[in-house]
Amino acid sequence: MKEDKKEEIVDRRIRKTRRMLRECLTALLKEKRVQDITVREIADMADINRGTFYLHYKDVFDLMEQIENELLKDLEDMLNHHQAQDLLSRPSLIFAELYPLVQENADIVSILIGENGDLNFVNRLKHIVREKCLNDWKALKSLRNADAFDAYYSFIVSGCIGMVQYWLGTGMKETSEELAFMTEEVILNGIRVLEKD
Repeated sequence: MKEDKKEEIVDRRIRKTRRMLRECLTALLKEKRVQDITVREIADMADINRGTFYLHYKDVFDLMEQIENELLKDLEDMLNHHQAQDLLSRPSLIFAELYPLVQENADIVSILIGENGDLNFVNRLKHIVREKCLNDWKALKSLRNADAFDAYYSFIVSGCIGMVQYWLGTGMKETSEELAFMTEEVILNGIRVLEKD
């Protein structure tokens, strides 16, 4: 029993240290590009020695990559626990989960998909969504034109990333539920949602 307690304390310390390192990297990314950030700067800001940093990450890029991997895994898990048929008819189901994830990680997401963001992250994000949508939708529907699907997919995914950028850039005034509904309306009905009756 004592061993379990010790392990729990160690796990908690590890999580706390990693969270602190992530917060410090995020704060520094608001001021400079990732390639201009040093381990020393992060360690100093976190009030730890560099050796402690290296217990968790190889370098600044490894820390950045692990943050990105965690976010993308969360997205992939969300996508995978929904049936394609449900997402086709009710896209808001996934957005109702996605926007709270964005809100919870707003600091780093705004940097990753922002003006000086990480193009690799955005491309990986698009790839995950594309694979899920393309494979599932092909299984459900016989697509007349795969090229047209690619164009439609590119438009929708870029629009959804734009919606997240808009939301973060305007201080997240809408609730995540309101934004999920708005996104679904735009995907299903296009610009007509803005027309008066």
